[in-house]
Amino acid sequence: MTRTALVSCHVEAPLDDEVWRRYSELASQRPRGFRLISLMRPPDGDEWERVDVWLERARAAALWSELGHHTHFHSATVARPTADSPRPAQRVADEAAWMRSEGLEPRWFCGGGWYIDRAVATAVGALGYVDVTATRFRHDYLETGAPRASLDAPGELSLLGAPPVSEMPTTHSPRMLLRDAARLRLPPYIHLYFHDTDLMRARGRLALGAALRVLARTSSPRARPLVLESSSAGSS
Repeated sequence: MTRTALVSCHVEAPLDDEVWRRYSELASQRPRGFRLISLMRPPDGDEWERVDVWLERARAAALWSELGHHTHFHSATVARPTADSPRPAQRVADEAAWMRSEGLEPRWFCGGGWYIDRAVATAVGALGYVDVTATRFRHDYLETGAPRASLDAPGELSLLGAPPVSEMPTTHSPRMLLRDAARLRLPPYIHLYFHDTDLMRARGRLALGAALRVLARTSSPRARPLVLESSSAGSS
């Protein structure tokens, strides 16, 4: 079977020096042949005091990975919008405008806490991003009816009067992938994700390493280091 495979990281602590050291060492080596998608969270609050460090690290990531945009809609530590958060879609647009003004060209997007609504999707489409916020799973922490998108294969989100949004949904965490592999239930499309902070725990590093080995072994060489140009999204 020819399997399409992506690997992305939610880079949520790019200004933590030890987290960044571990992540940059991993991503720059293109582990198991995968060119990781680095979904960078822009600075927030007091983090602007180190904005030059953030920009240096984002530019480095763009050299050895696919650069993406990861929005935390309320704060550095609160990913989904709250009642007193600014307009989520406007935050996406403002962050994108700032990154582009600094010469960065992210091409992928993931909403923090897997949050996406019609306005956010419209903003993502207008920016020309490929969205990876849709998931084949639902996190237990999400309340019933919480805004999210569900998809298990590449597709296209069409909104009336808005640009279409290409979706490359996220399908597996490392542990999910290892569980499905043990059950011989790996699908033909896999998008494995992890967080940079996972690398601070031995169990997280071991699970990710094992998942990457499985994914590399079960994916064709052409599918393995998937980049945007070789991806395609059909309608769904």
